Amino acid sequence: MRIGEASRASGASARSLRYYEDEGLIVPGRHSNGYRDYCRSTIDRVLVIRSLLESGLPVRLIKEVLPHLTERPAADPDVTCAEFLREVRTYRDRVAARIALLSEQQAALDAYLREAGTPPDDHHLTLTHM
Repeated sequence: MRIGEASRASGASARSLRYYEDEGLIVPGRHSNGYRDYCRSTIDRVLVIRSLLESGLPVRLIKEVLPHLTERPAADPDVTCAEFLREVRTYRDRVAARIALLSEQQAALDAYLREAGTPPDDHHLTLTHM
């Protein structure tokens, strides 16, 4: 299928599909006229990529794990999985640290607003509600 059809089938924009290709995450076939040709397995791979991106993983980690999720791994899958999980935990810990810092900043701003005689907006979105 061509890129428009692949976009509809995967829910990823044509621009995203080109980006995934540029990053080496997918390798669509090519017709003789140069048009990309997306097969069902490539669409399935795009769905996995989108799921991993939506979970917050960076492309760098997705590149490392994607072959092991969508193809038969050449290396020991237990070692690969353990290494990937270590990377995911490290990434999650960095996200948690950023959230903690943002929470502290939000609390400081709320305190400043209270001291200034203006209570914080009751309708503001707090990090704890995300």
